[in-house]
Amino acid sequence: MDTTNRILGLDYGTKTVGVAISDPLLLTAQGVEIIRREKPSKLRKTLARIDELIETYQVGRIVLGYPKNMNGTEGNRCQETEEFKIMLENRTHLEVVLWDERLSTVAADKVMMETGIRREHRKEYVDEIAAMYILQGYLDSLKN
Repeated sequence: MDTTNRILGLDYGTKTVGVAISDPLLLTAQGVEIIRREKPSKLRKTLARIDELIETYQVGRIVLGYPKNMNGTEGNRCQETEEFKIMLENRTHLEVVLWDERLSTVAADKVMMETGIRREHRKEYVDEIAAMYILQGYLDSLKN
């Protein structure tokens, strides 16, 4: 694997996309931002921003959170995520890996509670932190 290319982690939601980036050695995930959109169907600006981030960070692969239900079944959100994956692949020509994100939001909420972020402010950060958990889980799997 070429370690000069970082990996972008995405937590795709109906109104936001949490973004994280790996370090150049592919060891750790850092939060970058939350891309917000006015309407769930409006993805043009979201995709354009992802293009900018790919260029800025010299991304070679994307890891996209895959929102399975807790019992392992796939619902409507999985289908929407698969459609977004295809859009990303067609636009960026990068490999997009789906990664089980079942506990990423729960873990993000726990971290925010432990660090004292007030409940009313947590939704401002949850998607970015969830993207970090998604990407970190993937990075950890590469070491094994």
